[in-house]
Amino acid sequence: MVSLIKNGFVNMPVDKSLDLVVEIEKLKKEKNAIILGHFYQLPEIQDISDFIGDSLALSQKAASTDADIIVFAGVHFMAETAKLLSPSKKVILPDLEAGCSLADSCPADKFEEFKNKYPGYTVISYINTTNEIKALSDIICTSSNAVEIVNNLPSNEKVIFAPDKNLGDYINKLTGRNMIVWPGACHVHKSFSVERIVKLKKDHPEAKIIAHPECESDVLILADHIGSTSSLLKFTQTDSSKSYIVATETGIIHQMQKSNASKTFIPAPPDDATCACNDCSFMKLITLKKVYNSLKYETPEIHVANDMREMALKPVKRMLDISAKLGL
Repeated sequence: MVSLIKNGFVNMPVDKSLDLVVEIEKLKKEKNAIILGHFYQLPEIQDISDFIGDSLALSQKAASTDADIIVFAGVHFMAETAKLLSPSKKVILPDLEAGCSLADSCPADKFEEFKNKYPGYTVISYINTTNEIKALSDIICTSSNAVEIVNNLPSNEKVIFAPDKNLGDYINKLTGRNMIVWPGACHVHKSFSVERIVKLKKDHPEAKIIAHPECESDVLILADHIGSTSSLLKFTQTDSSKSYIVATETGIIHQMQKSNASKTFIPAPPDDATCACNDCSFMKLITLKKVYNSLKYETPEIHVANDMREMALKPVKRMLDISAKLGL
């Protein structure tokens, strides 16, 4: 099977006469497989997914099913997390090159050196990390529960937060903490243009600005609502406004439009003046053809060594225990 993989994905020709959506559905039934689609995927990928959501929620959902195969239409760390929670299932990532700029901004060897400078500190890491970083952590958090996880610790507990500086700074602001924050960033969320967002707001004064906490602080200051991708979606479903400027990856707009057909969603623009929206180049590597081939040939498969799984799973379980205790 390995010989089928070229440039990170199964590079096999596909009959152009095939209806890939129909064929993917057939393969799912034949192989007892499910497709997990992250909110940032292309619309056609979201539409063929059995479950759509944020990374941890998708992995938890997959673990609760009796599926034999999980095709994760997302990025590498997400597929790793799915394998952590479903070790007996075959986990497939349609393109191994679908990485994450945020996860890549925190190499395990450099982070271990950083961590060793602060003995006695509790390490809280964002779910958007590799298993190696999870294994170096005490607790994992998501953008949905990060504030509650931090607030659950004693006020005098010393904390390192990794890898997203913007999210860490935002948590520090809300909690009054002084966490030591690793200087990582997501290439999408760090590149929104404040000037262009302000101009959009002038052109659309009725629009509310909604932003993910991975955005830079000057973008968050402008926001009417700040939250995880799921929180942003829920806000647009329950809020009375009819128009929104969306400062996160544009894939979520597909779900916003599906559940709010009468509302208007405007992607917040990046600094690049030639582009009107802000896409994750890694998320967009996943295509229908790659999903079809990966399911047909059951590769590229994600593997996690048992010792790494045990170490990386501990901080995830601690997060889940805290979340259960707090009723999150």
